This record gives sequence, structure tokens and C-alpha cells, in this order.
Amino acid sequence: MKKILLLTTLASVFALPTMANAADYKIDTNGAHASVNFKVSHLGYSFIQGRFNTFSGDFSFDEKNIEASKVSVSIDTSSLDSNHAERDKHLKSDDFINAGKFSTSTFVSNKVVKKADGGLAISGDLTLHGVTKNITLDAQFIGEGTDPWGGYRAGFEATTRLELKDFGIKVMGASSYVDMNLQVEGVKQ
Repeated sequence: MKKILLLTTLASVFALPTMANAADYKIDTNGAHASVNFKVSHLGYSFIQGRFNTFSGDFSFDEKNIEASKVSVSIDTSSLDSNHAERDKHLKSDDFINAGKFSTSTFVSNKVVKKADGGLAISGDLTLHGVTKNITLDAQFIGEGTDPWGGYRAGFEATTRLELKDFGIKVMGASSYVDMNLQVEGVKQ
């Protein structure tokens, strides 16, 4: 009888559909544990740094099946903040990102692969200034674990360089590109 019970239990366990191990996370923008930052050359003499203060997104991550991971982010371009109101007004104007017409920028991944150095290459479609281009983020998994509030978190850092002309954004002097740096911490859902 014990043998039949054991065999029945084992058969029912193996008959269950295989469960995916990917976990879904919401990017923690409420707790200010994430940021979308930029750095752009100012006429070749120095750099201007700033950030987008309003954005949201989510991601799925499975360290054992990296290819099943995905990310989706939406950025309010009118939240651009370089710590200088007049410059921000100019950067948001139709001279540059035209936040009045193109108020949202999005990134949706379509491929995630683990690189030889242990990092991640996250490819996807970036829509900026009304133009959609496939870009690749160079990402690093920072860590994961239980937080002090009883939740579970995972964190990443990613960088990429965007050529402004590729998105129809005005180029001034040596300011032909912008370097993006993203700090992302997500709360498991």
C-alpha cells in the first residue's frame, strides 16, 4: 500500500506542467531606487548630466534562463532635469527632444543574452522623438534578495550610447551622442 501511495504521489508530481522560474518585478520608482540618467557633451568643452524624473516599468528575470528575461520601460520626456531650468526648457523644446510633441519614450526588449564576461546584452526597440530603433543595453546584474520590508528585490545597471541623429534630434558641435546610465531596482510581484 505504501508503495502504491509513493508511486501515485511521484506520478502526480511528474505529471504537473513544468513551471517557469522567471520572476516578475515592478521597477521601484516610488522609493527612488531606480534612475534614468544621461550625460551629453556640451560643445566638446564639458559634459552636462541629468536625469528623467518620471518613468515606470517592469521586468522578468530568471538567472537560470536569461533568454526568458524581458524588460519594458516608459519615460515621461517632459520630466528631463539637468538641474538648470532654462537649459531644461531648451532641451525639451523642438530644438532637441520636443517633449511637447513626443512626451513619452519607451524601451521594450526583444532579446536578452548572457555575455562571455558575465554581463547581459539587452536588445530592444527604443522609441524616442517619434523614431523607433533597435538598441542594445550593456547590463550588469547587481544582486537580489529580501529587503527590510518583507519584499524581494533584484537590481541591475545598464549603459548605452545613443547617436542623436539616429532619432532625428539636433546635433550641436561635438554633441552627437548621449550616454545613458540606468539604475534599476525592482520589487518582485
